[in-house]
Amino acid sequence: MAFSETMKRWDVVVVGEIYADHVFSGFQRWPAPGEEVHAEHYLRELGGGAVNTACALARLQRRVRLIGLIGEADRAWFDTRLKSFGLTASGLRSDALGTGVTVSVSTAEDRSFYTYLGANRRLSELLGDATVRAELLAARHVHFAMPLAANLARRLFPILHKAGCTTSLDVGFSPDWLRDPANHWTLRAVDYFFPNQTEAQVLTGDNSAEAFRAWASSMNLRHGVIKLGAAGAAAVVNGGLAHVSPPRVDAVDMTGAGDAFDAGFIDGVLNGESAVDCLRRACVCGALCTTRIGALEGLPDSFSLRSIYEQNYGS
Repeated sequence: MAFSETMKRWDVVVVGEIYADHVFSGFQRWPAPGEEVHAEHYLRELGGGAVNTACALARLQRRVRLIGLIGEADRAWFDTRLKSFGLTASGLRSDALGTGVTVSVSTAEDRSFYTYLGANRRLSELLGDATVRAELLAARHVHFAMPLAANLARRLFPILHKAGCTTSLDVGFSPDWLRDPANHWTLRAVDYFFPNQTEAQVLTGDNSAEAFRAWASSMNLRHGVIKLGAAGAAAVVNGGLAHVSPPRVDAVDMTGAGDAFDAGFIDGVLNGESAVDCLRRACVCGALCTTRIGALEGLPDSFSLRSIYEQNYGS
């Protein structure tokens, strides 16, 4: 059965790994084995690319469904925090493995991460569920914030496209996934692929936008978009590169900027905007995300997006 846009319940379904982030910062030095040092700051927050992108899209007034796995003990916390962005936790299933956890520990010079995958280990199983698949089909756009297994992608993308869903993929820093030729089919099947420079270098051996353009063209990607950090972003359009510089902001924390970028680009896609305008929206969202500590507090609403967009790129 074909779906029209008017039949779609959601503008975007975001599916991916969900984490509880524990951020310790302000250490003067790294401890020696057996030593204890004290952090100046601590933040407990919802985490993971799926959460960040879903919250960003909700801030932009999109109808968003977030799908993933958490531990039942954390449900009340997730429900309360997501409600502050206009989302619910009803798309999150409970799993006995518990919520995934990431601990970030940083000094002024460096940062390290410790991660427990938890229930995220069973995400592929969740996406094989018929009820979850029906939720994906009820969206205008489906964004995967995860390294999607090749066999699962081959089952999902044909039915999503048949149902009129556009799709996007951000696998994060997953070098094994990026190097595996089995995933080339997925990269050609997805409508929008969003690597950053580090991830693009794994694919091409070079972190330049031109190297990514050549690779994306050789792979026959539908739409390849590379995030260039402070240099903005570029998209492969008709074999060439469309490059956009970001707005200038007082950046204090880069956490989640790439996920906010994804949301801004998807927002433009849903509006039917050109690749360049989608890039501009994405760069604004990514830049504004960096102006606050953590991934969520700096996410712009529609008014802020429009205001910064017009200041930097015109109306």
